[in-house]
Amino acid sequence: ALSALLFLYREVLAQPMGAPEGLAPAKRSEHVPTVLSRSEIQQVLSYLSAAPWLMASLLYGAGLRVGEVVALRVKDVDLQRREITVRAGKGAKDRRTMLPEQLVGPLRKQIDAVERLLARDRAAGHAGVVLPDAYQRKSPSAPWSLAWQWVFPARRVYVERETRLVRRHHADASLLQREVGDAARRAQLGRRVTCHTFRHSFATHLLEAGYDIRTVQELLGYNDAATTMIYT
Repeated sequence: ALSALLFLYREVLAQPMGAPEGLAPAKRSEHVPTVLSRSEIQQVLSYLSAAPWLMASLLYGAGLRVGEVVALRVKDVDLQRREITVRAGKGAKDRRTMLPEQLVGPLRKQIDAVERLLARDRAAGHAGVVLPDAYQRKSPSAPWSLAWQWVFPARRVYVERETRLVRRHHADASLLQREVGDAARRAQLGRRVTCHTFRHSFATHLLEAGYDIRTVQELLGYNDAATTMIYT
């Protein structure tokens, strides 16, 4: 058996391998992202109201992904410094991005509404918000802290399968996606507009305003500057 393995190695495995034939090299994506002008952004936003308007405004004003905006917690919105901290974004990375001054007032009102909802949920005997990892064991009172609440809570509560506790999750991303799609159709822009279009427009408009590509890369949370190059 050993001699057979040695023969196989000498005659097959140890032979140099030539270039593969008949295989086409993978092509780089030539997809060009849809980018709206500032006036087109305002057109779409004009068909949104209340929480969907504010969420879509953050997609554009802070360059957030739809999953990042719905999962924002109050503690990660700094109204004084005008910063938003994205926790465990794509690639499980944290990052900071800008918070436009025009959204400070609306966000303050939204957080006030969250505080009132929190008080109603507690009075109704609902359990507090779900916390990441084992943080709830370390700080039992944290689920009822305003800082840990979702900025955009769901309208309805749910029953946790394992514990049968009644909790409130954050808003569903699909609801915002549907609202943005409907608003874009009503704006009659003649192009397909999604939540991610706002993020593309955020990056493009920053570059047009003179921001360097490395700064835009950091705000978007990309590892590689080459990914940001699609906006140039």
